[in-house]
Amino acid sequence: MKTTAAVLRELGGKWEVEEVELDPPGPGEVLVELVASGLCHSDEHLVTGDLPAALPMVGGHEGSGRVLEAGAGVTEVAVGDPVVMTFLPSCGRCSYCAQGFTSLCNDGAGAMLGPQLDGTYRFHSGSGEDLGQMCLLGTFARHTVVPVKSVVKIDEGIPLELAALVGCGVTTGVGSAVRTADLRVGDTAVVIGIGGIGANAVQGAKLAGCRYVVAVDPVAFKREKALELGATHVAADMDEAWATVSELTRGRLADAAILTTGVAEGSYLQPALQLVGKRGRVVVTALGHPDEDTASLSLLELTLYEKQIRGALYGSSNAQHDVPRLLELHRLGQLKLEELVTRTYALDEINTGYQDMREGRNIRGVIRY
Repeated sequence: MKTTAAVLRELGGKWEVEEVELDPPGPGEVLVELVASGLCHSDEHLVTGDLPAALPMVGGHEGSGRVLEAGAGVTEVAVGDPVVMTFLPSCGRCSYCAQGFTSLCNDGAGAMLGPQLDGTYRFHSGSGEDLGQMCLLGTFARHTVVPVKSVVKIDEGIPLELAALVGCGVTTGVGSAVRTADLRVGDTAVVIGIGGIGANAVQGAKLAGCRYVVAVDPVAFKREKALELGATHVAADMDEAWATVSELTRGRLADAAILTTGVAEGSYLQPALQLVGKRGRVVVTALGHPDEDTASLSLLELTLYEKQIRGALYGSSNAQHDVPRLLELHRLGQLKLEELVTRTYALDEINTGYQDMREGRNIRGVIRY
């Protein structure tokens, strides 16, 4: 079939919206007609090269829609089912899935290589050129073919334009707080960087029952939004955050600091480490530069105070379990989704959407099909 997609062809380039060819689903795959796709910062990392990928590629990894066709052997979903797509597949059988760490599934190893799990491509340009799919998904397209391992069936009645956000940003942010950071009732949390992920780390900290949630961002609009989403205090930078946390906790400092900036810089680690007290956790959810292998931190402080640094991929979440549960929390009024969407865009406005993100105007922009 023919469909419309936003394609990135070169580093530093613009997203090019064009008509493309889409193959039917193969065994273990489904054809999905999308309703919405979030404009996540990870797709911006494709443009900058901070997330190495094989180009050209159909972007997008945060989406929702309905199944139009199921390939051979698919029993988990049926035609017409509403689904959320997850940017990491889970096979349910590898060692990591068997331990409950589905965000580390071995099938995720090829997510940025371009082709599908069988090594062939589903998207093609008009000239026959193969086009990769961001995280095996390619949600910057009106239609896409994805592994059934990468979709989660959800209940009817949930607005799909909001459910899309749970495919990445909500699950990653909430999971970074409640799973990776292991925040608990009465804890103090600091969230550094209030974008699509950080805003949901704030919500996760609130859901965990934290007494204090300090949101750090230089943009006033984002600090105001953090208060709306559950932060108890805000700060413009880490020095201000340290003073606030130190006063609130009588010098004990935070139980966890979650780094959700647009890019994780090595220089951020020590200030984040100084925000947490004894046995405090620093969670690094933001992606760093692929060629940066140094970071500044006090090893003495790390040892003497038993502080910890933890990486968080997809918020250490298990999508098949967590996506429906988070949507249920939204239905019960305990998790905000509408408030995350700053502006919606048509697909051909995608470059405007990313410019708005770069300039700090959006918590989350969403493409509506």
